Amino acid sequence: MITQNIIRQLLRTSRHHVHQRKCLSITQKLSTETAAKTDLKLSDSCVKKLHEICKDGSFLRVIVEGGGCSGFQYKLEIDKNLNPDDLQFGPDGAKVVIDEVSVEYVDGSTVDYHEELIRAGFRIINNPKAEGGCSCGASFNIKID
Repeated sequence: MITQNIIRQLLRTSRHHVHQRKCLSITQKLSTETAAKTDLKLSDSCVKKLHEICKDGSFLRVIVEGGGCSGFQYKLEIDKNLNPDDLQFGPDGAKVVIDEVSVEYVDGSTVDYHEELIRAGFRIINNPKAEGGCSCGASFNIKID
């Protein structure tokens, strides 16, 4: 079976446009299949806030990267550019986008919008793949089975 990493390497190193188009087609098919198998939920408050702020075709991008005080950290930002390996969740006007690598770390989670007295923002909650994290909720440890 062709893995996503091999496809990405082919896209980077290929010098033939036709070959790149075939690989992109395979990547898009895999992205669609991965999205269908992924359980990423959006809370009502997340959908409501995205409808308010994403009227220009923008969306919320979720990224998981190494760092933070617990090993991994969530990065959430408003974006307008889709990448070939992006998966999309949510209704029109309230899209959340995440790449195929990051989605493995948040599958089963909920994207939420939370307001409190001193801050407001998007966050990831109820992550079944996280074992612990820092008090601010931006970083987490991976649960090892």
